Amino acid sequence: MATTKVRAWLRPVLRQRRRLRLWRKQLVIFFAVVGPGLITSNVDNDAGGIYTYSLAGAQFGYLLLWTLIPMTVILFVTQEMAARLGVMTGKGLSDLIREEFGFRTTVFLMLGVLAVALGNILAEFAGVAASLELFGVSRYLSVPAAALLVWLLVVKGTYKGVEKVFLAICVFYLAYVFSAFMAKPDWTAAAYQTIRPTVVWSSSYLLLLLAMIGSTIAPWQHFYLQSAVVEKGIPRERYWETRIDVLVGSISCMVIVFFIIVCCAATLHATGQTQIRDAAEAAEALRPLAGPYASALFAFGLLNASLFAASIVPLSTAYVICEGLGVEAGVDKRFREAPIFYWLYTALILVGAGLILLPNTPLVRIMVLSQAVNAFLLPVVLVFILLLVNRSDLVGKWRNSPAWNGVAWATVIGVSLLTLLLVYLGVTGTPVSLNPASP
Repeated sequence: MATTKVRAWLRPVLRQRRRLRLWRKQLVIFFAVVGPGLITSNVDNDAGGIYTYSLAGAQFGYLLLWTLIPMTVILFVTQEMAARLGVMTGKGLSDLIREEFGFRTTVFLMLGVLAVALGNILAEFAGVAASLELFGVSRYLSVPAAALLVWLLVVKGTYKGVEKVFLAICVFYLAYVFSAFMAKPDWTAAAYQTIRPTVVWSSSYLLLLLAMIGSTIAPWQHFYLQSAVVEKGIPRERYWETRIDVLVGSISCMVIVFFIIVCCAATLHATGQTQIRDAAEAAEALRPLAGPYASALFAFGLLNASLFAASIVPLSTAYVICEGLGVEAGVDKRFREAPIFYWLYTALILVGAGLILLPNTPLVRIMVLSQAVNAFLLPVVLVFILLLVNRSDLVGKWRNSPAWNGVAWATVIGVSLLTLLLVYLGVTGTPVSLNPASP
C-alpha cells in the first residue's frame, strides 16, 4: 500500500523531470545554432549607423521612428532568405552567384561590395578614434591598438571562439537603452511617432532615410550571414532555430536603433542642437543635457559598435571575394590553408585604420555616405538573392512564399526609386545637405 502511494507521488515528479530534460536538450540545441543572425543584425548598428541614427534624432526628433517597424520586417525577410540559402545549399552567396551567373558578373559585384566595404571600414575606425578621444586617448594610439585587436581575434581564433566573443559584444548595446532613459524623453510622443508615418519632403530627410535603410539592411551582411551559417554547419532539420535567431537579431537591432534616436531627439533636437559632426559629438553633447553617465554610456556604446563592426565588415568582404574567386575561406581554417582570405582581411584592416590616421580625412562625409551607398548596392544584391532562393533545383520546397517575395520585391523597388530620386535631385542641382537646419 505504502509502495503504491510512493509510486503515485513520484509519477508526476518523474514526468516533470523528463519535461525539464527535454527543454534543456532543446535549449542546448538552440544555443548551438544561434549566433549568425543575432551577430549580423546587431553589427548593423556600427559607427556609421550610430551617427546616422543620432543625426536622425537630432535633426528630425521622433519623426523618423515610424520607419523602424517596416525596416524590422524587411531586415528579417531579407536576412532570412540569405540564411535559408546557406542552410539549403551549403554554399556562400558569392559562391552561388559565381556558379549560377558566371565569373564576370561576380567580379563586378565583388568590386561594388569592396568599394562599399572600404567606406564602412573607414567609418568603424573613425568611430574607435572618436569614442576614445572623449576619454582622452589619442587616435594614434587607439586606432593601431584596435586594428591589432580585431586582427588577432579573427586570425588567431576559431569560429566558435570568435562567435562567442561577438555574442558577448551584443550585450553591450544595452548602453544605448540606459542612455535613452537617462535623457528623460517624451515617451508618449515617441510611441505616437513610431506608429504614425510622417514624411518630410526635403532632400536631407530623404538622404537620411536612405542612409538609415543602408545602415540597417546593408548588402554586405547578407554575404556574411550566409557564409557564417555555412561555416557553422547548420543541418536542414534544425533550420527553424536559425530562423528564430534571425528574427531575434532583427528585433533587437531595431530596438537599439529606437533608443539611439529617442536619446538624441530628447536632448539634441529638443535644445536645437541639430548640427553634429559625428556620433562622438552627440555623446559629448549629451553631457550637459542628460548627465555625464549618459554621455559616457553613449560613447562606450560607440566604441563597442565600432570594434564589433571593424571585425565583421572586413571578414564579410574577405568571404565575398574568396568565395567569388573560388578559393578557400573561413575562420576555422589556418593561415596557410586560406592565405588569400587572411591576407585580404589583413589588408582591409590596414587600409581602413591607416587612412583614418591621415590628417584632414573627411570622416563625417565618409560615415553618412558609406551608409547611403550601402542602399545603392542593396537592390542589386537582393535581386540576386531573390533569383536564387526561388529556384527549386537549389532549395527544393524551401522556395519563397508569395508574401516573402512581395516584401523583398517591394524593398527592391522602393529603395531603387528613393535612390533615383536622390540622383535626380543631385543632377538638377538641388542641394543634398548632410546637416541642414531642422524642419
